[in-house]
Amino acid sequence: MASQVADLRPISSLLPAIVYVNPASGGGLARFLQPQVQRVFDAAKFTADFIFTASTQDLEARALAAINCGSRLILAMGGDGTFQALVNAACGSEVVLGILPAGGGNDFAAGLGLPESAVAAAEEILGGHSKRVDLARARTADGRVRLYLGGGGVGIDAEAAEHASGAFRRLPGRSRYVAAALRALWGYQSIGVRLDFPGSDLPAIKAKSLLAAVLNTPTYGSGIRIAPDALLDDGFLDAVLVEDLSLLQILRILPRVLKTGELRTSRIKRARARTVRLTTDRPCMFHGDGEILGPTPVEIEVVPQSVQVLVPAQP
Repeated sequence: MASQVADLRPISSLLPAIVYVNPASGGGLARFLQPQVQRVFDAAKFTADFIFTASTQDLEARALAAINCGSRLILAMGGDGTFQALVNAACGSEVVLGILPAGGGNDFAAGLGLPESAVAAAEEILGGHSKRVDLARARTADGRVRLYLGGGGVGIDAEAAEHASGAFRRLPGRSRYVAAALRALWGYQSIGVRLDFPGSDLPAIKAKSLLAAVLNTPTYGSGIRIAPDALLDDGFLDAVLVEDLSLLQILRILPRVLKTGELRTSRIKRARARTVRLTTDRPCMFHGDGEILGPTPVEIEVVPQSVQVLVPAQP
């Protein structure tokens, strides 16, 4: 699906804005950077209310109420999990959204071309415009339906997500997720995974796996390029299955992953589809953007061009 033309109207016409700040994001980074980001808004004469939230659930409820009251421009300051709450509140409305990256991963923000710093990102998007991008919708075995932004999956990454938000939450960037994955490897047993692609002629993919993921972004885990050809606005999802690897094989590829984010091994299977059904040979939890969404089996479908998001001005 071709990308829709960006909306080049000045975003100042949508003011006043609301900026929801997740003070727990990035081990407190969002709270620390909030005054600097607010100064950027003030210098640009960009009227906004900064509101600290108690949780992502609180953020989602507040955003939904604001949208129902007519707010047209809402931003979230935090990581991918924080922004996931905002898009679940906003999908289906005409509100314009913005992300100010201040979390542990920030892969969706990177996919939008935003700088790593929330302060630099604020400077970029206040002079930018909005564009429509895709989301992924997951339906888990317990009947829950949830939108996510970038990467979702099962296996070592789902277990690592719990460690990354716990004991390793204060480690910076990619090292946080690599450390969490190494911790999750302790006693880990590979999962038999089958990926089917309803509505297409693609053959099923199945194998004993270290992880299986369905992505909308090229990276997850703070820049690990597991789906390098993925695009946020092409109407497709990228399914990736990493076959079971020995500890020695993992240790061999880790230096490159840490240095460049590139996951290079011959034991990766990939496919591109609009819908992916993921089943496992034992009960497993599926995560989206590092947030546990529910048990397998899970069906994930692309929701094309479903939200408007602020991006930097084109060079």
